[in-house]
Amino acid sequence: MSLSRSPDFAQRLHDVWRLSWPIIISNASVPLLGLVDTAVIGHLPHARYLAAVTLGSTLFSFLFWGFGFLRMGTTGLTSQAVGRGEDQAVRNLLGQSLLIAVVIGLALIALSAPLIHLGLWLLQPDSEATAQLSADYAHVRILSAPAVLMNYAIIGWFLGRQNARVTLLLMLIANGVNIVLDIVLVVGLDMNVKGVATATLVGDYTALAFGLWMVRRALKTLGGRFDTTPLKRLTAYGELFRVNRHLFVRTLCLLFAMAFFTSQGAQMGDQTLAANAILMQLVMMISYGLDGFANAAEALTGKAAGRADWHEFGRSVHACAVFSLLTAVLAALAFALVGPWLIARLTDIEAIRQLTGDYLPWLVIMPLVAVWSYLLDGVFIGTTDTRAMRDTILLALAVYLPVWWLTQPLGNHGLWLAFTIFTLVRSLGLGMIYLSRRKNRWADQAPAVRFDE
Repeated sequence: MSLSRSPDFAQRLHDVWRLSWPIIISNASVPLLGLVDTAVIGHLPHARYLAAVTLGSTLFSFLFWGFGFLRMGTTGLTSQAVGRGEDQAVRNLLGQSLLIAVVIGLALIALSAPLIHLGLWLLQPDSEATAQLSADYAHVRILSAPAVLMNYAIIGWFLGRQNARVTLLLMLIANGVNIVLDIVLVVGLDMNVKGVATATLVGDYTALAFGLWMVRRALKTLGGRFDTTPLKRLTAYGELFRVNRHLFVRTLCLLFAMAFFTSQGAQMGDQTLAANAILMQLVMMISYGLDGFANAAEALTGKAAGRADWHEFGRSVHACAVFSLLTAVLAALAFALVGPWLIARLTDIEAIRQLTGDYLPWLVIMPLVAVWSYLLDGVFIGTTDTRAMRDTILLALAVYLPVWWLTQPLGNHGLWLAFTIFTLVRSLGLGMIYLSRRKNRWADQAPAVRFDE
C-alpha cells in the first residue's frame, strides 16, 4: 500500500495539522499587534515617536530572538524524553530551561545600559530626539527579558509534549493585554513611547503568569517528583548546553544574514529599502505557515527519535513535508498571479509599487527554495542534531557574502540573488545531511524508512 494512502499516514497528517494550526494563528497575531502599535503611536504629533518605537522593537527582536534556542532546544529534548516515557526527565528539562532563562534575563537587565547604547549605535537613529525616545522605550522594554525568555522555555516544553494550543493562548494573552494597554497608556494617559513599552512589558508578564499556571496543571499529570538536584549540578545541564550552543550560533548567523540584507538595501536608497521591506513582509507571511509545520516536525520527530522508532520518524517527516510543500507551492502561485495586487495593498506610492514589482520574481522563487530549510530545521531540532544546523548556516554565509560581493553590479537584483543562494545552500546542506543520517545513522537502528512503502 502507498504510504500516502494508508490509514496510519492519514493519522500522521491529522497530527501535523493538530500541532500546526495553533502556531500558525499565534504567529499571525504578531503583525496585528504591530499594526495596533503603529496606529496608536502613528497618531502622535511627531514622526519621531513612530521611528523610536520601530527602532526599539527592532533592537529587541534581535536581542531576544538571539536566545530563541531556549524554545527550540527545550522542544527537541522534551519531545525525545516524552518518546522514551521519561516523565522525570521531562520535569527536569522544564526546570533547567526556566532557570537558564531567568539567569540570562536578569543578566540582560544588569547589562542593559551598555547593550542599549550599543544597539542604538548600530541602528543609527536619524536625530538626537529619536535616539532619546528609543532609549526611553528600550529601558522599559528590557525589564521584560526574564518573562520573554521564560515564555520561550514554557512554549518549547509544551510543544515538546505535543500541546501547541498553549502557544496560541500565550500569544493571544500577551498580544491582547498589549493592545488594550496601548490604547489606555498612549491614548488615555499620553505616555507615548514609554506607554507602548510598558504595554508590552505587562503583556509579557501576564502571559508568563498564565504559562506558569498551565505548567502547574500539566505537572500534576506527569510521573516523577519535584527534584532540585538537577538544577544545582552544572553537569546536569550538559545536554541542554550542547544543543543550545549550536542553536545560539545558528540564530546569530541567521539574524546577521537578515540584518546584512536590510543594511545593503538601505544603502541603495529609501525606495529600494521600502521595496525590499514590502517583499520581506510577504515572505514573513509565508513563514508563519512554514514555521507551524516545522514546529510540528520538531515534536513528532523528536518523540519518534526518543523511541528509536525510525519508521514513525520517516512517516512524520513525510507528513510535515506534504503540508510544507503544499504551502510553498500555493504561496509561489499566489505571488506570481496576484503579487502586484498584494503590493498595491501595502503601498500607495506608485514609484515604490513599480520598483517592488521589478523584484517580484524573487518573491515567487523564495518559498520553493526556503521550504526545505524550515522543514529540516524542525527535523534536526527534533533529533537535537543542532550541530548540522550550525554547520550548514555557516556554509551558507560563506557562500552568501562572496556572491553578494561579486553581484554588486546587479544592484538590488544581485542582493536578492545572494540571499536566495544563501537560503538554497541552507536547504541543500540540510537535505544532504538528512539523507546521510537516514541512510547511515538511523538505518543502523531500524530498517530504512521509505516514503513510498
